[in-house]
Amino acid sequence: MAIRLTTYEHAKDIPELPGTNVFHSTDLFRILEQTPGYRPVLLVAFEGDKPIGKLLCITRRNFRLLGFTEKTYVYGVGEYFNTERKREEIFNELLTYFTTLYKEGSFLLEFRNLEEPLFGYRYFRQNGYFPVRWLRVRNSIHHEQLDKWMSASRKRQIARGLKNGASIEIASSLEDIRAFFMMLKKYYSPKVHRYLPDFHLFAFFSEDSFPAGMGKIFIVRYKEKIIGGSVCLFSDDTAYLMFSAGMRKSYPLLYPGVLAVWEAMTYAREHGYSHFEFIEAGLPFKKFSYRDFILRFGGKLLSTRRWFKVRWNWLNRLLIRIYV
Repeated sequence: MAIRLTTYEHAKDIPELPGTNVFHSTDLFRILEQTPGYRPVLLVAFEGDKPIGKLLCITRRNFRLLGFTEKTYVYGVGEYFNTERKREEIFNELLTYFTTLYKEGSFLLEFRNLEEPLFGYRYFRQNGYFPVRWLRVRNSIHHEQLDKWMSASRKRQIARGLKNGASIEIASSLEDIRAFFMMLKKYYSPKVHRYLPDFHLFAFFSEDSFPAGMGKIFIVRYKEKIIGGSVCLFSDDTAYLMFSAGMRKSYPLLYPGVLAVWEAMTYAREHGYSHFEFIEAGLPFKKFSYRDFILRFGGKLLSTRRWFKVRWNWLNRLLIRIYV
């Protein structure tokens, strides 16, 4: 039986689907659909009337670089279920359609956060993508001691920050989330390579309609002022750190950025998650301050790849020669 693909552009039209991966869920689709700057599309593969795979495609408008540009990306390579077909066979159908759908409208196509670096290799190549080596930092948090492999200096910073009066909590009110967002916006504004979503995305974390267990915002407070925080999404047995920041220059003795990450890790462990992953560990450059920062929490550095395809064929061919 041939694989049939269906495209969903509105959450209200998506039928009930199996799966547990938050990055390909209807819940995340619904949130992104209501966030300015994003346009999600869900591709679903069917075998007869039975869904066997899905791929959440996220198009993001960026006004900061080169004027108005659009970038479409996918976290991982989709989610598959209810079939004896090989995952790569279904992925090939989804990838080919995805490429046809977006290659003219988006400046850049990207597949990021691949759990299996070699998954779909030949199909990416057949569709004109080029791989770039990328790094991941993953912490095992199911051990008896959460800080088992943490650096001694990081342990001291956590202890000092708490001793000096910083407190940590889960953000629940819209006022706290807005204050956290404004701090995060100042932190991200000079970082042209990092994109900060519209406030609407963060506001969902305060609503009763936000899916239980999907994610949390953790805030660090000192004398009623929010000086740090982090945002986590949870999927299967892993917590993913999406954003984090701290006013380290204004409050150097409180280590707000460190405490924000530590609280997220602590919460994830207490709620049964086995791994904690930093979503952005960057290219394999020798010097990358953020990667040095997160490695001191005791995680393991892993090598993976991201796959890219740019709109202009001549540039894409040049990049393929460089990276392949």
